[in-house]
Amino acid sequence: MLNYYKTINIQTVAGQSADTSILVIYTGGTIGMDYDRQTKTLVPFNFTKILEKVPELTRFDFELTVLSLRNPLDSANFTSENWVNIARMIYDFYSDYDAFVILHGTDTMAYSASAVSYLLQNIGKPVIFTGSQLPIGMTRTDARENFISALEIAASKTNGKASVPEVCIFFDNLLLRGNRARKVQSVNFTAFESENYPPLAVAGVTIDFNENYIMPHSTDPFYFYNKVENNVLILKIFPSIQPNYLENILGMEGLKGVVLETYGAGTAPTSPFFIKSLENAIQKGVIIYNVSQCNGGRVVQSIYETSHKLAEIGVISGNDITPEAAITKLMFLLANESDQNVIRQKLKSPICGEMSIPLEK
Repeated sequence: MLNYYKTINIQTVAGQSADTSILVIYTGGTIGMDYDRQTKTLVPFNFTKILEKVPELTRFDFELTVLSLRNPLDSANFTSENWVNIARMIYDFYSDYDAFVILHGTDTMAYSASAVSYLLQNIGKPVIFTGSQLPIGMTRTDARENFISALEIAASKTNGKASVPEVCIFFDNLLLRGNRARKVQSVNFTAFESENYPPLAVAGVTIDFNENYIMPHSTDPFYFYNKVENNVLILKIFPSIQPNYLENILGMEGLKGVVLETYGAGTAPTSPFFIKSLENAIQKGVIIYNVSQCNGGRVVQSIYETSHKLAEIGVISGNDITPEAAITKLMFLLANESDQNVIRQKLKSPICGEMSIPLEK
């Protein structure tokens, strides 16, 4: 991992006497771009010069270190290997820092935050993902405010302990649980929402924490998982979906899991070919996980005939989980559990706050 990143120490007013330390991991994305006046294009920003863009960093009363990936990535190019690498970096430095801020591109931030929440179990420190819609080098950028607020939240303590001991996304003025958030906008600064779970904090004149919804500190040992299963896919249904399309997708060699994006509260076609295609895949050992195409609401497979049939053939209800949290959860469980019954049971219930307690059994 030594050649994977370079280290930048930020000299703050606290110096070496700070009682709080934060590690920032820069992975890439819009937040790390700057405007090149010669080429008139956006180019990757040199993070060794971060103080030129955010001089406010020197005013903080905590120790601040930045790790910058030697080859920053557009988040569209992120893979499961990158998720594991981020989680491993946090694990490796876990005892050295009190909190972690991950600078990441917005397009797949919800996937990364969800994956890291599964890979780092029983975490007792803040891990806050943030980024920006405009590059840090632009005049009207949201990068500075997002970065500074994320740092302040990461440093916050309540009764001597981290105020937010979980994986989160901070964007615009909202702190959201990472595995509950979705990117919903590309044209304004409020890029992320969490329709099925309240914000953990709102940053205005003050930062107001919603303590009743923040994950409590775990008494179980912190654990890092380093495996993810890639032989999965998301299948979004649509009217007039064709049998050959469905059969080719579900018949892919090596396929182990499918997140099925259904309508509304989990409804789907009841045509014989559709149900039979799903049933054949399940009988071959493919796990099918039902999530809604809607941003809000939940899957309840016992309400309508068009969803009850899915339950009958063994499709698992994802309740109110997001597609991003669902696919990463499936990838995590398939890689780290060998018993299909255990996997199916864990898909039905929350592991780290990614879904509500199910209404149906």
